This record gives sequence, C-alpha cells and structure tokens, in this order.
Amino acid sequence: MKVLHLNTYAGNGGAGKACLRLSKALKSQGTDSVVAVNFLFKRNPEVHDLSRGFFFKWLTAAGIILERLLNRLFVKPVPVPFSIPFWGRDISGRELLRSADLIHIHWINHAFLRPDDIKKLSALNKPIVWTFHDSNAFTGGCHVRYNCEHYQNECGNCPVLKKSGPDDLSHSIWKRKARAYQGNKYTVIAPSKWMERSVRQSKLMGSQPAVNIPNTLDTTVFKSIDQSESRRSLGLPVSKFIMMSGFMPSRNDLHKGTSYLIEAIGIFIADHSISPEDVELVIFGNRDVANTPVFPVKATFLGTIAAEEKLAMCYSAADVFLAPSLEDNLPYTVMESLACGTPVVGFTTGGIPDMVQHLHNGYLAEYRSATDLASGIRWVFDHPDKATLRANSRKFIEDNFSEKQVADRHIELYNSLVRENAPA
Repeated sequence: MKVLHLNTYAGNGGAGKACLRLSKALKSQGTDSVVAVNFLFKRNPEVHDLSRGFFFKWLTAAGIILERLLNRLFVKPVPVPFSIPFWGRDISGRELLRSADLIHIHWINHAFLRPDDIKKLSALNKPIVWTFHDSNAFTGGCHVRYNCEHYQNECGNCPVLKKSGPDDLSHSIWKRKARAYQGNKYTVIAPSKWMERSVRQSKLMGSQPAVNIPNTLDTTVFKSIDQSESRRSLGLPVSKFIMMSGFMPSRNDLHKGTSYLIEAIGIFIADHSISPEDVELVIFGNRDVANTPVFPVKATFLGTIAAEEKLAMCYSAADVFLAPSLEDNLPYTVMESLACGTPVVGFTTGGIPDMVQHLHNGYLAEYRSATDLASGIRWVFDHPDKATLRANSRKFIEDNFSEKQVADRHIELYNSLVRENAPA
C-alpha cells in the first residue's frame, strides 16, 4: 500500500513535524509512505517538493505572502491565526497522487489547497484521511477558537474580523467549504480527544467519521539524559531549580499564555519564600527581542533548537516543563518533555490532559488560573520522590505514543479504508 502525505511545509511547526515523524514510523513498519509539500525551505531527499524549480518556487512564495497581506485587510491585529483560502493549486493531475492508494492530508493552508482543490482530490476516488492539527478545516477561517462556538453553526459574526456580521467573510468561507465537502468522505484523525469532540460538535464536519489517534514520537531520540551532564553541556547551573518553557514571543501573546506564566512564577517565588537566585527559567524557541517580557527570575534564552538530540538534552536538564498554553491540540513540547523524563505543569485544556496525568507525571492546573499554575510548580518542587516522577513521565509516553503503536493504529485504519474502497 502506498500512502501519500500532503502538508504545506516539511518539518516546520507542529504539523510539519508530526507529518514527517508519522511517515518515518510507517516506513519502519513496512508501509510505502511518501511526503509531498507545497514549499520546501531546504532540500530534503525524503520529501517531494511540489514547487520544484525557480519559477514555481517563487510563485508559491508569492502566494503565501499575498495571503498574509490579504489577512491584514480583513483580520483585526489580534494573535488569532486566520486563513483566507484565496490562493491555492490543483494537484489532482499529478502522477504522485494518481499512483497513491490512499491520500493523507495534514496542514494545507498558506496558499496550498483551497476547499475546491480538496474536492478535486476526492474525484480521484481514493480514500482520504485528514489529520486536524488545528481547527481550520471546520471553521470559517480561524485556526484557534478559544471560547468561540460559532463553528457549531455556520460561523459568521466572527470576533477576529474587522467587519463582522451574520454574512461576513467567515460565513462566506464556511459556505465555500460546505459546498466543497458535500458528498465527499473524509476520515478525520483527531490527535487529541479534545479535537475529536470539537469535530463532532462542528456543523461542517460533524457527520464525517472521526477517530482519535495521537501524533507519534521517536522515543529513542527523546529520552532521559543525565540531568547534571545535560546542564553542564548547556552551560546551565547544576544546583538551581530549573523551569523550562518553549516559544516565548511576548508578554501579550494570547495563544501561549505568557502572562499567566509570568504571574505564576511570581506567585511561586513569593508564596514559597524562595530566593529568585535559586530558580531559573530556561526558554527555547522563537524570541521577539523587542517585546521580551520581564520575568521575576533569571531567564535564559536558548534560541531555536533544530537538532532533536540537543532538544532532548534541554528537556532532560529541567526539573519541570511549563505549558501555559490556552489552546493546543496535542503539543509536541509536552510529549517531548515527558519522554525525556521531565514532568509537565500546564492548564487543563486541549490535548494536554491526554498526556499529563494529574499528580502522576505532572500537574493539570485550572484553566487560566495563574495561582493554580503556581501550585503545580510547587508540587513538583516539593515532590518527595523526583526519580519516580521522572520515571512515570517517561513510561506514559512509551506506553501510549511510541512510533510502533501509533503507526500500527494508522495502518489498521488505512487498510480498512482501502478494503472498503476496493471495487466489488
């Protein structure tokens, strides 16, 4: 069986990582798995570049840029990702798609596949699996919903658009998706139970079959490394209580909950009568230098870390990983941290509860409560058996998210769909 995965980028962002990691896991189980992307930043022999050649490369880049410019015309300057499917491409005639037994769609925004382009893929009469790495496929444009429930109807009155009303742009996009999806079957894979519930509640995709299968992780790469050794290699203090977090754009960032993290650390320091000199916050990922917030303890920025082996060392160096995100499907940072034996403290939201077992391998704080987030930090700080806590963290990922387990579940689904689609 030949499976073709479609994603906008290769290895960029959570969806890009998930797509490549799944394909690798499938190959290890004997499946002919191929990844094709719309835009390849750097050459990768494992990935097919659908925009190969100078002209097509820049044409694709222009489409991505123009989509972002179009967003500025219609979307408020708020930290809520929104996609207007104006540009895209029809790839249904490519031999790569016609030769596949099954098409697996991942994240296809940024001028890649518009609703009508996806409809044309359905005309190939092949099973289509679609992993929802965010909410865009069943909304009128937004990728992150927070507390908005308009997706349960037909969108409209969108809170992130400059001109909002019953028949606004979000409603128009919703109707466009509805026309494209009508009469076609897409088997939805929801990486988290939260996403599966959301799909079933949506008017746009609620009638499509949906199954919860998590993303996978190479647990031979993300594994526990001696903490003292990791700290020395990274130039971090051996004796301090080290908290780690990822992607810290600015204090005002909504999606990643930066303000709650800052407040929680302050509460933890004050309530525990701990000297700020005994605690350090280590952050990896993108950093907006112009808007870097002020933290109540020393903050060390490691920058973007591409090498997974070094990333595993970073997680291993920490005593706790803090995930104050306000909405995340199945965040890889949480999974990676636990795989490296580092407990996680995060809000009870999205797919975080699928990975963090409260008071077993981490702490699930009350949503949007900096006070309870601080309680979680204290729980890890005061834990009497940190070795067991680290062992619990690692074991849960091994038991539920290993490459073989997740690949086998995908293969079982693929085989059932191919059999179902076979001519009588």
